[in-house]
Amino acid sequence: MINVIVELSKYLILTLMIIYTFHCFYTVGRQDEEEKKELLFQQLTLIFTIDFTAFLVIYLKTWEFKVVLFYVEMMGFFALLQILYRIFYHKSSFLLLNNMCMLLSVGFIMLCRLDIATANKQLLIAAAASGVALIIPLIIRRLKFLRKLTWLYAGVGVVLLGAVLVLASTSYGAKLTLLGIQPSEVIKITFVFFMASLFSKEADFSTVVKGTVVAALHVGTLVLSRDLGTAVIFFVTYLVMIFVSTRKKSYLALGLAGGACASVAAYFLFGHVRQRVSAWKDPMAVYQNEGYQIAQSLFAIGTGGWFGMGLCQGSPQVIPIVKNDFIFSAICEELGGIFAICLILVCMSFFLLIVSIALKIKNRFYKLIALGLGTEYAFQVFLTIGGATKFIPLTGVTLPLVSYGGSSVMSTIVMLAIIQGLYILREDEDEEFERRRKEAIKRAREGQRA
Repeated sequence: MINVIVELSKYLILTLMIIYTFHCFYTVGRQDEEEKKELLFQQLTLIFTIDFTAFLVIYLKTWEFKVVLFYVEMMGFFALLQILYRIFYHKSSFLLLNNMCMLLSVGFIMLCRLDIATANKQLLIAAAASGVALIIPLIIRRLKFLRKLTWLYAGVGVVLLGAVLVLASTSYGAKLTLLGIQPSEVIKITFVFFMASLFSKEADFSTVVKGTVVAALHVGTLVLSRDLGTAVIFFVTYLVMIFVSTRKKSYLALGLAGGACASVAAYFLFGHVRQRVSAWKDPMAVYQNEGYQIAQSLFAIGTGGWFGMGLCQGSPQVIPIVKNDFIFSAICEELGGIFAICLILVCMSFFLLIVSIALKIKNRFYKLIALGLGTEYAFQVFLTIGGATKFIPLTGVTLPLVSYGGSSVMSTIVMLAIIQGLYILREDEDEEFERRRKEAIKRAREGQRA
């Protein structure tokens, strides 16, 4: 009977995920507020139904009460988050909030299936980060001097990355953590704020040079720490923000050429880069060594097929570091390729929503922040999924909100809180514009009467 429930559950979860994915894109274009509220409520219903079905299956396969307890705590966390945003930030983007809850849900489901202790840690970190993030929209809305802290952002980033380079221990061939956290995740935010602050004032050649020097310090320090995945994210974000600010294709071309040369140099300078390229080219040729991880990832993806093996029916635990770098492969194996495609589309809709918010913001500083943070999010998703599917060499970065990783989850939740603050600012701008328009019409009418 349990096997029948497990088999049916995967089709139910897949169907609900397809409907949710459709909602992500359909809701964006809705103008009618009542219709939009109904669609957002339907999204929440879909999330809660997927969670209930998934955790029921995990419980039936494990018979561990800890799974039930975790499910109750997770549902309480999501419910409280939704309620608090509706109380304090009724102008916020609830589509953005729903997408965040959906991606966290997928991560919690897979982590609970792999290791309940890890899932509990992730939930605690997400709850703490969300508590901090609740005040961020207020800070964005009230503190107008954030634009003036240009060199403070740069200084904080360079100092923290330098501290990691000097003090951190090596893990998986790279220096990543300091005092239990990964400072580069926080510096992703300060770097975007630096670039936005610098280019919101002017975008002439001297400004480009200043931005390039600071970006080179960030990327160079990360390369010396052998955190090459994060270095690539910083570099791409720098290129995008430079191009958006200056609108000069020559800068983009020079940046891409420089990045290509740097990639070739990294290949010859770092042994672990050569190992990853070798594993990417032909993982079966080096299966016993560096190719084992990517080969197991591809086996998992192939085993899952379109519809998946079903929760707790596969063997994702044989993939090294599956909870961090290869959770996408675990999702493919147990929930299926169609579910994984839907997950990619949800991430894409997330990025498009952020870009839409950025394009509608009038303030140049806030516009650049939204574009920068959106670029970091999208490119990190690309690196993680591309590495797991052998589309590109492995970079060792996590899938935002889905993979296990305290610093990554915290920084992503904070990023999204910043985006929420910018969305609220945009709503304020629209209200102010509408108020002035009505006042102008009123004065014009009074002038006609006179």
